[in-house]
Amino acid sequence: MLTLGVNIDHVATLRQARRTVEPDPVAAAVLAELGGADGITTHLREDRRHIQERDVRLLRQTVRTHLNLEMAPTEEMIAIALDIKPDYVTLVPERREEITTEGGIDIVNNLERFKEVVDRLQSAGIPVSWFIDPDPAQIEAAAKTRAQFIELHTGRYAEAKDEATRLKELKLLQEGTKMARDLGLRVNAGHGLTYWNVYPVACIEGIEELNIGHSIISRAVLVGLERAVREMKLAMRNQL
Repeated sequence: MLTLGVNIDHVATLRQARRTVEPDPVAAAVLAELGGADGITTHLREDRRHIQERDVRLLRQTVRTHLNLEMAPTEEMIAIALDIKPDYVTLVPERREEITTEGGIDIVNNLERFKEVVDRLQSAGIPVSWFIDPDPAQIEAAAKTRAQFIELHTGRYAEAKDEATRLKELKLLQEGTKMARDLGLRVNAGHGLTYWNVYPVACIEGIEELNIGHSIISRAVLVGLERAVREMKLAMRNQL
């Protein structure tokens, strides 16, 4: 059954806008789980623009589903993950000037170093997922690192300006999922998914979890987080 991971980063974005104590992303995680979230996702960035290390430590103690820690494959972040031990980590590219993650990580040109990163984390009992574009070369490289998961970047699908482009990008996601599964990888997907575009991706056979943040948190401002999560799960089944 397809599951939903709720990214709570933008709750912390609002908090950090005033450098205060609210809204609390840890409390948001509790409400998301009450609304039916199957997992909680959060990105600890090097510049700490939203989620703070303290948040991740508290989330590790309070999340009752599973905690997915998104992070860059740097020595600092690896050390934090090895200490906190999330349920799994998703390794993402990171540029300080970007507003949000702009694309998948390049495994092909960093293969040997990334093999070592995966080995260090998975040897400590932390499964690794790579956030990558649905590019056959990157999928093959992900398998070579012996990571357990990939998360396919759905941004180009979500941002398509016309139906032909959207269908083309959807086909790439379908083909990428099949290829990954054939290589023994488990597949998640996410980025830019909304209540209005999620259903076709949710229908792709082989995807296990969708990670969605901005659309849910935006809706939660108006209707509350529990309802926003419940409605996204309905949208994933085309029942909204």
